[in-house]
Amino acid sequence: MESKGDDSILGDDAVASSNAGIAGETSVVSSNLILDRVGEVALALDLDGLSWKLVERLPSDQSDCCGIKRSPSEAAGIKLADIYAVEFIDNGLIPESNLSNPARCLLSEDSQIYRFIVHGVQRSKCHPCRCIVGTYVFGHKDQQVCQMWVNVINSCLDQEMQRPQNLLVFVHPKSGKGNGCTTWETVSPIFSRAKVHTKVIVTERAGHAFDVMLATTNEELKQYDGIVAVGGDGFFNEILNGFLSSWHKAPYPPAPTDFVESLGDCGDFSMRNTNERGGEGDSGTCYTDDSQFLLPKEGFRFGIIPAGSTDAIVICTTGARDPITSALQIVMGKNVPLDIAQIVRWRTTADSKVEPCVRYAASFAGYGFYGDVITESEKYRWMGPKRYDYAGTKVFLKHRSYEAEVAVLQVNSEETRPAEGSHWRRHFRALRGLNKHQKVICRANCEICTANPAVSSQSKPDSRLGGMGWLSFKGRYLSVGAAIIACRNGRAPDGLVADAHLADGFMHLILIKDCPRAFYLGHLLQLAKRDGDPLNFEFVEHHKETSAFTFRSSGKSSIWNLDGELFQAHQLSAQVFRGLINLFASGPPV
Repeated sequence: MESKGDDSILGDDAVASSNAGIAGETSVVSSNLILDRVGEVALALDLDGLSWKLVERLPSDQSDCCGIKRSPSEAAGIKLADIYAVEFIDNGLIPESNLSNPARCLLSEDSQIYRFIVHGVQRSKCHPCRCIVGTYVFGHKDQQVCQMWVNVINSCLDQEMQRPQNLLVFVHPKSGKGNGCTTWETVSPIFSRAKVHTKVIVTERAGHAFDVMLATTNEELKQYDGIVAVGGDGFFNEILNGFLSSWHKAPYPPAPTDFVESLGDCGDFSMRNTNERGGEGDSGTCYTDDSQFLLPKEGFRFGIIPAGSTDAIVICTTGARDPITSALQIVMGKNVPLDIAQIVRWRTTADSKVEPCVRYAASFAGYGFYGDVITESEKYRWMGPKRYDYAGTKVFLKHRSYEAEVAVLQVNSEETRPAEGSHWRRHFRALRGLNKHQKVICRANCEICTANPAVSSQSKPDSRLGGMGWLSFKGRYLSVGAAIIACRNGRAPDGLVADAHLADGFMHLILIKDCPRAFYLGHLLQLAKRDGDPLNFEFVEHHKETSAFTFRSSGKSSIWNLDGELFQAHQLSAQVFRGLINLFASGPPV
C-alpha cells in the first residue's frame, strides 16, 4: 500500500508488524484517523488494547468534527478485554465546511470517509453494576486502512479463547410479563455483532426446554460453548434439570440413620448412574468429591438473560437485573462458578411408595409459606408478576404452620443460631436494628468462592456414619428454606441471606417456627428492607453453612418451591455441590 503524502496510512510494513504483535510481540500498529466526537487522533494498538490521543488541541471555537463537538476529555483508550466487536460500516459524504482544520489533512473537499466501529463494554456511572455499550467510530478516506484495522482488531479478539462462538438459546415467550421474545430481540444484535452464532428455540409449552435437553445428543451439545436461557429462575431451573439429569452422576445425599432406615430396602445411597452418555463427554470432566460431572466440552457454561418475575440468580451473579448487562457478559465470556443443590424426593405423599426422584436447584428450595405462595400464584398466572404479591398476601393472612422433622448436617456449631426459650427479645432487637452481625458479602473475584476446595467443608460424610454430625429438629414451622445463594430480588433487596456465597459449597437452612402473625410480619418487613436483619428473631433458626439436610412432613403431603417451580415431596434429602456449573457472569462488582 502506498502512502498518500502523510504518515496516517499504514504501509505493508505496518500490516506485518500488526501480525507480529498479535503473535505475542510488543509491536505497535498506529495511524492517524478521525474519531467521531473528538477529531483527528493518533490511534495505536498494542497487546493491552487501543489507545489514542489528539493530534492537535484546537481552540474552543474550532472544536467541531464532522458537525459534532469534540470532547478532549473523552476516554483515551479501551482494553482489548473490554472490546466485544468491531465492524466496518458504510461510507458517507462529509463536506469540508463541517471539518476542523486538522481533520482536513485526512480528507479532501467533499470527499467520502470510510468508517469502522469499535464496540466496547463499560460500567454505568449511575448504576455501577450495569454494563453499557460504548461505541467508538473511527474514519479515514482510504477504505483499505479501515478494513485493515477491522481485520487486525478481530484477529486480536480471536485470541480471547474464553469467549463463546456458538450458543444454544432457549426463549420463554410467556416468562414474567410475557416479554421473553421482546427481550431476546433487544439483545440479539449484541450476539450478532460479536459474531456469536446462536440457535434459538422458543418454547411452546411447559417442560419443552426440559424435553429438548433430554433429547439432545452428545454430538449436538458439543457444537455449543454453552446454553442461554431467556426467562426467569424457574425457566433456568427447567433447563438445568434437563441438562444435569443426563450429565451429572452422584450418590444420593447423606442422611441420618433413622432417615435411611425409614426408606427400607430402597435406601440405597450408593453412586447413582443416570448418566447414560458414557464417556462421550470426556472433553470436559470435573469431579466434586465422589460425584462425576461430564461436560460436553471444556469451558461449557450457562447464561441467563433476565425476563422473569424475580430473576434472583441474575441479580446475585451480575449485580443487576438488566438484559443488556447479561448479554454483554455472555459474549465477553465472563465466568463465575455456581453451587447447585441436589434435591431427592423419596416419597411424594405419606402413603406413596419410596421412589427416589432427583431434582436440582440453583438458588432456593422452600417449604411451607414459600410452597403455599407458589401454589396459590399458579391460579393467577394471568396477573403476571403481581400474582406473587397477591398470593403472598392471601397465604400470609391464612398463617398456616406445618408439623415436620428436619435434620441438618452440622458443619460448625458456632455458626448455628438455634432458638431457645419462650421470650421474644430478638424480635424487638431486629426492629431496632440492634445485634447485627458482620457480614462478608459475595462479590466479583470473591476470596471465599475461589478458595481451595480442599480446605472447605465440602467433603460430605458417608451415610453409613449414621447420626454423626447431625442435628435433628421436630416442631411446627411456618416455613423451611434452604438458600444456596443470597436470593436477592426486587422484594428482598439484600436477599434472604445477605452473606450467602455463590460457590462456597454450603447452603443456609432457615427454619421459621410457628409464631404470632404480627411477629412473622416483622420478619417479612425486615426481608423487604435494605440493610434489614430478617434472621435476627427468636422464632428464626438459621443454620449457616451446611452441606446437607433431610426433611419429613408429618402431614399427608407437602409442596416445595424449587427456584420458583412446584415440587411435591413428603420426604426428601438434599446436598450441595460446590461450583458444579459455571455461568457467563462476573459476580456483582459492588
